[in-house]
Amino acid sequence: MTTILIDTHVFLWLQTSPERLTSVLDLLENEDTTMMLSAVSSWEIVVKWGLGKLRLPESPERYVPDRMQRSAIRALPALHSHALGVATLPPHHRDPLDRLLIAQSLAEGLPLVTADPVMRAYGAELIWVG
Repeated sequence: MTTILIDTHVFLWLQTSPERLTSVLDLLENEDTTMMLSAVSSWEIVVKWGLGKLRLPESPERYVPDRMQRSAIRALPALHSHALGVATLPPHHRDPLDRLLIAQSLAEGLPLVTADPVMRAYGAELIWVG
């Protein structure tokens, strides 16, 4: 059994553009893989949707849980220990939400599935989409 944390863009691509994930699609669709989506990603989706930078067919409070259920994705809560873990990270990434995802990946020992090249600078275990 493999448990992975998926980056926000990976979650969105899985729903709308799975062809962008061909390098990791076998892993994501494997019944022995448990995919986790952070509450941080839900927050990022809400923020981008609210700013008009992300179009969804329905509001995030419906879209995200529905697509998580359809894709058998489990929720990873954002904990105080995760937030405080950001303090130990060097400032490679300017996006505070991405820094929190890295802190979660490190704290939980979960590889992060991402296509964000800046994430490589942190030394966390990554599964590269590319």
